[in-house]
Amino acid sequence: MSDLFSAICLIIAIIESMMGLLGNATILAVSSTSCIRSKLSSSYDMIMIFLSLSRLFLQSWMMLDFFLSLFCEASYYEENLYVTFKTVFVFLNYSSLWFAAWLSVFYCIKVASFTQSFFVWLKQRFSSFVPWMLITSSLFSFVISLPFSWDIYDVHNNLTTPLTMRNSSERRGTMKTSLLILILLCNAGIALPLIMFVVSSILLIKSLWRHTRQMQNNATGFRDPSQEAHIGAIKSVFSFLILYITNFIALVLILSDAFLPFSIGEAICIVVMAACPAGHSMVLIWSNPKFREMPARILQHINCHVRTRSM
Repeated sequence: MSDLFSAICLIIAIIESMMGLLGNATILAVSSTSCIRSKLSSSYDMIMIFLSLSRLFLQSWMMLDFFLSLFCEASYYEENLYVTFKTVFVFLNYSSLWFAAWLSVFYCIKVASFTQSFFVWLKQRFSSFVPWMLITSSLFSFVISLPFSWDIYDVHNNLTTPLTMRNSSERRGTMKTSLLILILLCNAGIALPLIMFVVSSILLIKSLWRHTRQMQNNATGFRDPSQEAHIGAIKSVFSFLILYITNFIALVLILSDAFLPFSIGEAICIVVMAACPAGHSMVLIWSNPKFREMPARILQHINCHVRTRSM
């Protein structure tokens, strides 16, 4: 029953990853086109290119991981292949979390209306920092993912051995050691972007909510598009926050070997980790008219082509 549930969850995760690939491909195409046309990379487009690229690679890698774990299980759990897959998986996840955190910081700095001197100084100079922040966070993600290619995953290979062939108390001790070490590594890799994302999102929601209340107090009774835009922005930022934290929890549980292979808990975490980046991409597309234009144009072109052929 557990194996069947895990297989169903993997299929769902593959579908979610495919949706995420389409969404991130759209974001990457629009942002790249914008940079080429303007001949000058804006901070927003640069962050979106790095974020969408990291998620394209991440979701492609996850789909390959799912297929191998489903159809080539014996080869998948060979030491060299398994370690390679998990190390690259960690690097791409860390990079994606960092770039999403920088996007949240960008929104906070550009949209929030705080008057503190440091905030004003940061708003004036943030654009010049963006390239260095993206490169530095990529290098940091690479360095912090290297320990996962060492002996730490030998513990995981021991856990795949059936329980009847091992002493249960030894196995529990091994699992506890693995859990503690991997949680420390996870915290070292993603605690900082998590804090950045949460703090910047809360500050942005606070600023938008305060501005919305001011507009409500000054409202004349007519429908205010600006007020509705602020409320929509609050909903988007809040959804980003929920998706980011949920993805963070699932990632920590997966990397710390909290669940046995093909268990229900692991399957749920895999579904969550595939759904959160895809959901974040869809919200980005929905909340930005520039990203919505390309899917609309593609659908319009397809409809015109179908009508032409039918005539």
